[in-house]
Amino acid sequence: VAVAIDKSLPDEEIVSLAKMGDTDVVFVSDQYYEKVKKKATRKVYNLKDFDDILKEGRKYLKEGKNEFAGYEIIPEKTAAILFTSGTSGVSKGVELTNKNIAFEIVHTSMLFSPKGGTLAVLPFHHAFGLVVAIFMIMNYGQPIFINKSLKHIKKNMEEFGPQTMFLVPMFVEYFHKQIWLEIEKKGKTKVFKRLMKSTDLLRKAKLDLRSKIYSPIRQVFGGNLEYIICGGAALDPMYVREFRTWGIEILNGYGATECSPCTAVNRIYHHKDGSVGHLVPGIEVKATEEGEIAFKGELVMKGYYKNPEATDDALIDGWYHTGDLGYVDEDNFIFLTGRKKNLIILSNGENISPEELEQDVARDDAVQEVLVYDENGRIVAEIFPDEAHLGDTEYFEKLKSKVNKGRPIYKQITRIKLRDEEFIKNASMKIIRYKNIPGMMPAIDKKEDAE
Repeated sequence: VAVAIDKSLPDEEIVSLAKMGDTDVVFVSDQYYEKVKKKATRKVYNLKDFDDILKEGRKYLKEGKNEFAGYEIIPEKTAAILFTSGTSGVSKGVELTNKNIAFEIVHTSMLFSPKGGTLAVLPFHHAFGLVVAIFMIMNYGQPIFINKSLKHIKKNMEEFGPQTMFLVPMFVEYFHKQIWLEIEKKGKTKVFKRLMKSTDLLRKAKLDLRSKIYSPIRQVFGGNLEYIICGGAALDPMYVREFRTWGIEILNGYGATECSPCTAVNRIYHHKDGSVGHLVPGIEVKATEEGEIAFKGELVMKGYYKNPEATDDALIDGWYHTGDLGYVDEDNFIFLTGRKKNLIILSNGENISPEELEQDVARDDAVQEVLVYDENGRIVAEIFPDEAHLGDTEYFEKLKSKVNKGRPIYKQITRIKLRDEEFIKNASMKIIRYKNIPGMMPAIDKKEDAE
């Protein structure tokens, strides 16, 4: 059984998760060998260096040894334990079986035809970054280029020219912002927006000039990028539309570690803007009476490792309850409206989804990050602005009025707070609400954040 752990966690937490997963052997690259060795107890861990294992493996192949070739793979047996990276502050080990992972690879492979390789930028302890972005591409026999580090993404894209990339919304938003900043620097914003409208109209008339007109934008990604499969969090449909205009299709998907992870995804010729995707083959979906999205089928986890109470809470009659609110339309496309546990319940009984307000605020280019929450009955939008708007209260008061326009009074933002540093995030680059909202304490929730 493989137990995947985030290398960026504090040393104590790495050791704690390794113990929680009952690990016998820790595989580390040379870069982290000494760090882990200092914290590990010999009674618990037998450390191996990756380079040594690779050398040993090559030696085995050369000598013709094949004792592992006949190893029996039992479909129902646990293959991996992946720790949830939700925002409630309590990690749980998700047990994925051989069948779960194989089912995910086969069924997601039916939806795409990747060619020309991909650049892997998501962490391998992340179910999306491992099962979909690595295993699925391996199933196609296509090359995978491993990103050296986040600061090398631009350089690596230029070097490898990937055709497909698997990203979380943070990356899409970052690339989008950088592209528009370059356009603004050249004083071409109005001209470029008119050009985008024109090319969209021409495309509707079956005249597609995007590859020629937007070639400089495609060069930012190495020149070959055709598809971005995006998951891990909600993505504003505006990004999908604008990237499509530039000739790059964003296929928004949805899932959870507990579902191996992908349960829905938009296809190249079968998509709906604003949706997190169409249900993948072989899995069932429903929205409960409360509006919570739930899944059932071969993708759903075996359970939480050594945590029967959490398993019973999450799996009800075989249905995994995601904690996400939304609905399923008549074509089996899934739409999300918010998080069940994040709902702001006002004293008048009205419910507000903070994600709805956050999405509208985040559309402004001056907003890097935003978090909406209730503070003594007032709806607060706390904003981390871009460098040019740090401390610019007047600008954000105008933005508040713009966002509130046309909204019911109970859904209006009543206060803006500005901050000068990023919000604390988890490994999936989601803002951890309880660590950022004043006075909010971590609580054990029935559901972890869907990935």
